[in-house]
Amino acid sequence: MRYIFLVFCSMLLLSARATAQGGEPVIIPEPVSLIRNEGVFMLHENTAIQVADAGSANKVASYLSGMLSAATGFPVPVTKEAASADIHLIMMKEKDPELGKEGYLLSVTAQSVTISANEPAGLFYGVQSFLQLLPAEIESKTTVKNVSWTAPCVEVKDYPRFGWRGLMFDVSRHFFTKEEVKKFIDDMARYKFNLLHLHLTDDQGWRIEIKSLPKLTSVGAWNVKKTGTFNYFSKPEPDEPRDYGGFYTHDDIREIVQYAQEQFINILPEVDVPGHSLAAIASYPELSCTPGAEKYHVNSGEKFMVWPPSGHFYGLVDNTLCPANEKVYAFLDKVFTEVAQLFPFEYIHMGGDETARNFWEKSAAIKALMQREKLKNLDEVQSYFVKRVEKIIESKGKKMIGWDEILQGGLAPNAAVMSWRGIKGGIEAAKQKHEVVMSPSTHAYLDYMQGDAVTEPPVYATLRLQKTYEFEPVPNGIDPAYIKGGQANLWTEQVYNTRHLQYMLWPRAFAVAESVWSPKEKKNWDSFVGRVEKQFERFDVAEKKYSPAMYDPVFKVTKSAKNLPVVELNTEVKGLNIYYSFDNSFPDKFYPEYKRPVTVPKDAVAMKVITYRNGKPIGRMIVMPVAELKKRAGIK
Repeated sequence: MRYIFLVFCSMLLLSARATAQGGEPVIIPEPVSLIRNEGVFMLHENTAIQVADAGSANKVASYLSGMLSAATGFPVPVTKEAASADIHLIMMKEKDPELGKEGYLLSVTAQSVTISANEPAGLFYGVQSFLQLLPAEIESKTTVKNVSWTAPCVEVKDYPRFGWRGLMFDVSRHFFTKEEVKKFIDDMARYKFNLLHLHLTDDQGWRIEIKSLPKLTSVGAWNVKKTGTFNYFSKPEPDEPRDYGGFYTHDDIREIVQYAQEQFINILPEVDVPGHSLAAIASYPELSCTPGAEKYHVNSGEKFMVWPPSGHFYGLVDNTLCPANEKVYAFLDKVFTEVAQLFPFEYIHMGGDETARNFWEKSAAIKALMQREKLKNLDEVQSYFVKRVEKIIESKGKKMIGWDEILQGGLAPNAAVMSWRGIKGGIEAAKQKHEVVMSPSTHAYLDYMQGDAVTEPPVYATLRLQKTYEFEPVPNGIDPAYIKGGQANLWTEQVYNTRHLQYMLWPRAFAVAESVWSPKEKKNWDSFVGRVEKQFERFDVAEKKYSPAMYDPVFKVTKSAKNLPVVELNTEVKGLNIYYSFDNSFPDKFYPEYKRPVTVPKDAVAMKVITYRNGKPIGRMIVMPVAELKKRAGIK
């Protein structure tokens, strides 16, 4: 009897889990069309994957086999025999024009799973959606016991809104190894990103081997290791070792490119010029307009630029390549020759942003160039430089793209523009009938703080998840034919390791993924929040880090008639309860609950706040100094 009872309980448990999995399907990014049907499909020890194609589609099948077998412990072989398989990857003989190169059909029934596509990339993205239908434990790298490996029965038709779905990874400010870049590729592929923008050069390091210019890596790839807050580090002492950094060899780059291609990701290399070039100038001082450049070193994070209130920043050292120096163009020809040979993607990014021109203003060589070429101002000097760089890049069989500053002084004839200072530059470029990638700092800069500045590692600004989710790549009134797509950028001045890298990426990269893949009309904030929380469960299993900032309260501060701060609290996520204290103790659900704006007591030192849901803490304990509240309210 006891045995029968235990078997009955086990069946109930399996049934409950299957029913839970049989609930609303959860996929990021949201598919074009998803129909939920009755029942579930269950993986089992005899599950096999059938694929007829011996090429890229077979690689997709092997990828799926590896993902399924690691967590389930089932062998999950790949076979050409349809009768012996219950998962089928099918390359369509009659192409579906609506699906294009990256779309797919996913059919999950109680008996089988079928993924169909015009191209292998579509199969790969169908696989990503199928994996998200399985329990969170599928993310485990080791076998998990006592899991009902079920997926809800669905019919999905899906294809991307944009062909350019990118993430920018700054490997210059802090160097990340080849293996760390591969893990970055793994993560972005899971959410249907198809473009990795590698920011390879900057003032803090030159990260790509150029065999014809060996000092770029023997000198330019290394600085002094510092810990603390970027741009506020002490100046390195002469005896401090310059051994922090690294670079990718040609073989490393080929391996990374091949690895990305296997997950249907192109890599856009960026060599940022003429500004952001201190690592290059420290290696080859003759590239500068400024006397004394031979004393320059690769920046280690100490302050070397100034941003006055007017917004026109200038350099304390000259970190720009000299547009009037013919050696610069010979140098760039060598650089782009090797870059073009290593990266098969059709574009090369030349940077072009944030050029400090105060040293150009004093340069006799620049003045002579302006007179010779009839250039009216320094915008036109930079435009002259950009147009010459475009010719070099085009001579290598590539197209040029740059940050929106390349519009200044006149856009190069064939250049594409990546708009980062909002969307204005993208609008201007599109009106000039140039291709545009939208990447506005207002919505897509993932190095920005995710919550309130009192709790986040300090960076330039805050960009919350809900604001990121509002990212719309096509501005009103602009021909969408010129908008190639969008991307998010992760600058790493204040990102030292992969754990913090993950924290900065997720969940905001989910929001960008949905903005560039899903139909505009399908986007829904409340639905997205629920799907993000399901991804958090998967990340917990995978032991990936993510930010919980979406649960943190948002502070709005005014002042009362008695000159005291008045605090208004809101949350991005619905259904949260906020509890607070002013008495220096730590609030929980038995403390006062926030219902309406509260006036800070006259002698309070700090306001502590925490969010709950369904009686359990979900947010972080936020400690807000009253001095900060007064500052925000304009109380002196």
